[in-house]
Amino acid sequence: MRAFGRRVLVLAAVFGLLLLGPMGDANRADAQDRKRLVIGMTQFPATLNPYIGSMLAKSYVLAAMVRPTAIVGKDWLDRCMLCTELPTFENGRAETWTVRDPKTDVPAGNTGVRTTYTLKDDLFWGDGTPVTTADVVFAWEVGRHPESGVASQKSFEEIIDIEVVDAKTFIVVEEKVAYRYSLSGAFTPLPAHLERDRFQDPREYRLQSLYETDPTNPGLWNGPYRLKEIEKGSHVVLTRNETWKGKAPAFDEIVVRTIEKTTALEANLLSGAIDYIAGEMGLTLDQALAFEKRHGGKFDIEYVQGLVYEHIDLNLDNPILSDVRVRRALLHALDRAAISEKLFGGKQGVADTNVHPLDRIHTDDVPKYPFDPDAANKLLDEAGWTERKRGIRHNAAGEPLALEIMTTAGNRARELVQQVLQSYWKRVGIDVRIRNEPARVFFGETVRKRKFTGLAMFAWLSSPERVPKTVLHSDYIPTEANNWSGQNATGYSNPAVDDLLDAIEVELDPDERKSMFGDLQRYYASDLPVLPLYFRAQPFIVPSWLKGIEPTGHQYTTTLWIEEWRVE
Repeated sequence: MRAFGRRVLVLAAVFGLLLLGPMGDANRADAQDRKRLVIGMTQFPATLNPYIGSMLAKSYVLAAMVRPTAIVGKDWLDRCMLCTELPTFENGRAETWTVRDPKTDVPAGNTGVRTTYTLKDDLFWGDGTPVTTADVVFAWEVGRHPESGVASQKSFEEIIDIEVVDAKTFIVVEEKVAYRYSLSGAFTPLPAHLERDRFQDPREYRLQSLYETDPTNPGLWNGPYRLKEIEKGSHVVLTRNETWKGKAPAFDEIVVRTIEKTTALEANLLSGAIDYIAGEMGLTLDQALAFEKRHGGKFDIEYVQGLVYEHIDLNLDNPILSDVRVRRALLHALDRAAISEKLFGGKQGVADTNVHPLDRIHTDDVPKYPFDPDAANKLLDEAGWTERKRGIRHNAAGEPLALEIMTTAGNRARELVQQVLQSYWKRVGIDVRIRNEPARVFFGETVRKRKFTGLAMFAWLSSPERVPKTVLHSDYIPTEANNWSGQNATGYSNPAVDDLLDAIEVELDPDERKSMFGDLQRYYASDLPVLPLYFRAQPFIVPSWLKGIEPTGHQYTTTLWIEEWRVE
């Protein structure tokens, strides 16, 4: 990705409204006196447990305090973080094996992979305990337990064993050779010496974990910072982790403040109450562009293209939304291009599927739903919503075509978009009511437990060429029985898509895999388990004295390299 000081043109944009306020002094103290960095962002993490829930705010904060074994790097290539070397067939750390039936010991007809990882020697939890393979194995045990409630339990189940070689080396054993086999062990260790006792009742682990009951315990953290203070819904304070042996971070403390209203977030930056707004969760594009015109001389501003997909999840258990004709009508009724042009200067690229044009697997050969009210009306008539009363469609049973849309409260841009969508849908006879919640409730409860009755608007972040298995495969539908594990909040279930997702994972030929991804995108655009809206971009507005922040453009946040941030 490009360093700050150069402008990046964007294909898509973040929803936004303009707020202008008094300008604070961005350089209110000499650089050498800065020992504390105050960051503002729009959401507060619902939890700090690395495996419970899926929320960007959590990822952003955690990345400064706990590190995964391996990641997709800033350069969009697979990289080690805690390990010494990624396993490959070329370096001998990956090898195939013949899967055998455990009962008969007869070859099962498929090939698996064994990948060897070695942890770095200088890794310690904040209480001085070394990070070892025991922490890796424990994380896997938590992840794979059917009642633990982790976001991607099925992914952990696909690892059939982790063989411990010694305190630093372990072997991940899988019954298939996935094309990203070198990241098969790329998950975050958990401190077994502290958390194992909390896992006695897996179903209650979410509430009993020290990440919930004692989050300032130093032993939970192995990164350059550890948690010093937490005020739920308000802020967290991070302090230097004295057991961190990597590059020393520049700041003694990091404060991350939650300011849910984007207008207030900008005002706090202008007044100097915060130093920096997290580019991943900060100002909208309109705000950033207006801000640059007025105050750009005191900030380095970059608009980063990224794999950020703004969309509307549909609860397919709702009888209205279970009809694909209604789903297609909902999209045909929207003039997304006009919304982009009139509200956002035409800088938000309309999405047809969940795959960004920047991703090599993207295809444009998919069903599309341009603005066409006549097509929307025809589809709704075909679906049985033929009678209009006071402008709202009803079916033969007299039931109104009424839905509810939800998103994160306080995001004025999203709230404005909701109102525009509501107006478009009313024109074709659909009554859509707006009800919003704070982000920590919306993501921590409503989306996670599929409590939204109709439509839920939010964004997904992904890494390049990622298989969207946790959001599309029927095995990943959150239920009370699996303790709400999985991210398929729509309840989408298509056996052909399940098979395709499974097949893509093990296709090693990149060209064939790209073709299969094209098929997946066509299923997605045809079935419409969600309504695609836009691909967003992230505006990074950085004070001129703060250097070293390098946006990734994908799901891994800049805070994974927070020790590189510096003052000039």
